[in-house]
Amino acid sequence: MDHHTWLDHLETEAAAFDKAVRRAADGGREAPVVPSCPGWSVTDLAGHLGSIQRFLTHILRERLTTPPDPTDPTLYDLPADPAVRAAWPRPDHTPTTGPVPPELLDWSAEAARGLVRALRELGPDVPVWTWSEQRSSGFWARMQAIEQAVHRWDAEAVTADPAPFDPALATDAVAQTFEVMAPARRGWAQAPPGAGERYRFRRTDGPGSWTVEFSGDEVRPVPGGDGPVGVEAAGSASDLMLFLWQRIPATRLQVTGDPALLTRWFTLVPPV
Repeated sequence: MDHHTWLDHLETEAAAFDKAVRRAADGGREAPVVPSCPGWSVTDLAGHLGSIQRFLTHILRERLTTPPDPTDPTLYDLPADPAVRAAWPRPDHTPTTGPVPPELLDWSAEAARGLVRALRELGPDVPVWTWSEQRSSGFWARMQAIEQAVHRWDAEAVTADPAPFDPALATDAVAQTFEVMAPARRGWAQAPPGAGERYRFRRTDGPGSWTVEFSGDEVRPVPGGDGPVGVEAAGSASDLMLFLWQRIPATRLQVTGDPALLTRWFTLVPPV
């Protein structure tokens, strides 16, 4: 998937996220909790995503190759009104209760629009800081489209059955899990070494199969995806993505082999 297609997905998912959080806020009622994000309210979800997007927009606009201080409040363009700031979410004080500030929802929506503008202007090849080995603006287009989609699903789950992900987006997000997220999460959480555990994830709504093996600190793709595995989990691309982001249980998938290995997946690849 190319840079501009990812940004199209980011725009679409951001609009759906904005609609979902406004519906969940329901004109100033107590901020509901987000079932798929334990300890967070809708206020915290909007604050989290908007903060990340504004932080990244600053990096992109300034073409920074090292990260700025994330505690610098000037990065986030927060409202000046003390009454509004008092109701603003704080990461160290979740869940944030009380009515969702309307200003927060406008601020969050503009954060997504600003990030898309910055990424469209730069294109995929500008060197910038990332937490990955891929140090380019293109990394953030892909990563943020995925994160925006996951949190759109979270927001929709507050008040309704969330819509599945676009199949093309979900298919690439599954691949990105093995290429990028799994190795990163293992490093961040100092996960235990792998002992040869082998997994296959197979898409049922189109072509696509991924086989990976854990060996020591490495997450190794298995070329061709053939050969024996300890467990295979099959489902739509959307459901595979949701499982790998720990949004749905393994019971939603077609599992063959040792189901205990699917539980161990989140020991080997700790959630963020």
